[in-house]
Amino acid sequence: MKAQFLDWWRGRSLREQRLLLVMFALLAVTFLWLGLYRPLGNALSSARARHEAAVIRLGEVRAQADALKALRKTGLPTLTAPLATLVMQSANDAGFANAAIGAQGDRRVTVSIQAARPNALFGWIAGLEARGVIVERLSARANSDQTLSVDATMTSGA
Repeated sequence: MKAQFLDWWRGRSLREQRLLLVMFALLAVTFLWLGLYRPLGNALSSARARHEAAVIRLGEVRAQADALKALRKTGLPTLTAPLATLVMQSANDAGFANAAIGAQGDRRVTVSIQAARPNALFGWIAGLEARGVIVERLSARANSDQTLSVDATMTSGA
C-alpha cells in the first residue's frame, strides 16, 4: 500500500504535488475546525450560559432564604378581620368585583376570578401575602383576550 502510494506520488509533477499538499493541509484544517474547535466552542458557550443561569438561581434562592429567615424572626402578621372578609374587601379594592370567594372554615378560602390582568392579579396576591395571607394553590389559565382565569386557595398565616 505504501509502495503504491509512493509510486503514485512520484508519478505526479512538482506542481501537482504542491497542489495536493495544499489540498491536504486545507482538508486537515477543515477537519480540525469542524471536529474540534467548533464543538469545543459550542460546549464552552453552553457551559457559560448554564453557569450564568445557575448564578441567577443561586441569588434568587439566597434572597428567598433571607426573606424566610426574616419572616421567622418577625412572624406572620395577624389578620385584622376574618379571612373571607379580608380577601373579599381586598379583591374589591383591587378591582376584582367579579371574584367568587368561598369560605372553607375560618382559615381557608377559595377564590375564582374569570378575567384578571396578570399585573393586577399578582400585585393583589403580593399585597395579600404582605398582610399574612398565604396562597396554598394557584391555577391560572390564559383567556382568549390578554387576561387570566384564576382559581386559588388561600389560608391564614396565623
